[in-house]
Amino acid sequence: MPSWARRCGRPSTWHYPLVTVHTDEGIDGYTMGYGNQGDGRAIACLMRDVFWPKIRGENPLEIERLWLRLRRANRDLYALSDAMSGMIDVALWDILGKVRQAPICDLLGRARDRVPGYCTGWSFHPTPERAHAEAKEMQARGFRGFKCHFWNDPQRDIPCIRATREAVGPDFPLMQDLNALYDPDRQTGLLRRLADELKTPILGGETVTLDELAEQVRIQAYDIARGDVYLKAGITGLMKAFHLCELQGMRLEVHTMATPLLDLANLHCNLAAKNGGYAEVIHPVYRFGLKGQPLDIDADGWLHAPTGHGLGVELDWDWIDKHTVETLSVS
Repeated sequence: MPSWARRCGRPSTWHYPLVTVHTDEGIDGYTMGYGNQGDGRAIACLMRDVFWPKIRGENPLEIERLWLRLRRANRDLYALSDAMSGMIDVALWDILGKVRQAPICDLLGRARDRVPGYCTGWSFHPTPERAHAEAKEMQARGFRGFKCHFWNDPQRDIPCIRATREAVGPDFPLMQDLNALYDPDRQTGLLRRLADELKTPILGGETVTLDELAEQVRIQAYDIARGDVYLKAGITGLMKAFHLCELQGMRLEVHTMATPLLDLANLHCNLAAKNGGYAEVIHPVYRFGLKGQPLDIDADGWLHAPTGHGLGVELDWDWIDKHTVETLSVS
């Protein structure tokens, strides 16, 4: 486990809940949760005990009605976010695609066949020399952009950003993700000056709810919005966010969930959005349990639309069965 994860108190083993929604027609929908804080089993229990009873026996094709029901339920689930309803929503769209025999992006209204992929950096506290080498390596692998993850402070991070730019040249797209780790009491003034003075667009909204995003987009709190199918309440919610941003003339960049089935759902939404941008490609360790590497870039740095029905991929059940630690079932 990396040192930064130990410092944050994260467990050495992460459990990802894989959820299967069965139908009486024999069509299953799949989704996943993100369990990097030791919460994987808790998410699975919440799904079984709290959320499953709210959709049991319902028509899974009535996605908007069920989405609204789950979000209304969240009104009184004060300890939870929209991520739980987002998980279910992804499985329902997977079922709908299989019933309609089409990829989800076609059901949403495909806008493009491929999305450019950028690589999220793997080094969080590098030296300038390490930052230079990593950016150079990812450019050589064919990615169409690179996102730095420098999490120290401006005094240490700026030299790393300069080294990264030197490595990839003046025209290669670069990003920097602070991950909300700068000390706000010390850095707020600097960040406000950066937002006012830099030509670099400022991206925001990654961890806010769908409702909060709507207000931030309305007041143009930043230049580019951010979202994913987990925190923005599923495929249904993320597409609402895309459409909201489109009406305001704003681009929305999709955030990786470091969870393969959720990132596939992200990709389908991105393919159906005229105001989408890149696909964020994270470390290969997070692209598990699938056959055929559907989340890998091609030789020119693009991710392509899955061709199968629903999420459009085949699960690697041999890998999944080998790594399953517990199964929770409902009658």
